[in-house]
Amino acid sequence: MTGKIIALVDGSVYSQSVCDHAAWVAQRTGWAVELMHVLGRREGAEKADYSGSIALGARSALLQELAELDAQRARLVTHRGRAILEDARAILDRAGVNEITTRLRHGDIVDTVAAQEDGADMVMIGKRGEAADFARGHLGSNLERIIRASTKPVFVAARAFKPVSRVLIAYDGGASAMRAVDHVARVPLYRDALVSVVTVGADTETVRKGLADAQAMLAAAGIMAETDIIDGQPETALGKRVEDAGFDMVVMGAYGHSRIRSLIIGSTTTEMIRSCKVPIVLTR
Repeated sequence: MTGKIIALVDGSVYSQSVCDHAAWVAQRTGWAVELMHVLGRREGAEKADYSGSIALGARSALLQELAELDAQRARLVTHRGRAILEDARAILDRAGVNEITTRLRHGDIVDTVAAQEDGADMVMIGKRGEAADFARGHLGSNLERIIRASTKPVFVAARAFKPVSRVLIAYDGGASAMRAVDHVARVPLYRDALVSVVTVGADTETVRKGLADAQAMLAAAGIMAETDIIDGQPETALGKRVEDAGFDMVVMGAYGHSRIRSLIIGSTTTEMIRSCKVPIVLTR
């Protein structure tokens, strides 16, 4: 059975990148692409109440007019959502993707993705959404919520697409990091890439054994990976290595092994998403 990518598009500048990355993944894996645009519950709704101090007859007329405006807004938002999906489909068509579906949904984006992701192999989303502040360090709120909630690998698309040839796996010895290694070993997306497994911290026998185990898992899948141990704080050292060595993608666990899972994603994960200009795939 073929796999599937759920690609979330919202009309932001990241939508083009999400489509380009989805096409790239689909071409290398044979997976289908399901394009999804989610209309929030409040989109198109008028929040203010202008009728409180108006006489009864005039108030009724105004309420009727406001209801008609709300209905018009809802129709326009729906038309816009369909247009976003049509544009996204056209990008994938031009890229030669064979199996494309589109879904326009109303409701909370996390609930919607959760209802659809059982049949998917990956969820793809832009680093920032349409309403995000583009100030440095700001992440889209929907991105953070989806990372917390999703049970599938989450592919965070960079602002612009470029071919991926060098992949860094951020490895800390925890279960989430081993699942990142397993993901790279199993998914054909990474077959021709140069892969490096990198740990930040002290050079100990335990760390070296963990890296050797990761290297062996990848070798069993035909991927001859390099390993390295670097100094510094994970939040900054990994990002610097990505930039300095010219990696095109990062694969890492969403949570570090030493952190209690909570309502916030791991600090290393958050900082990597903020600082790296390359796509990041997060595993659970």
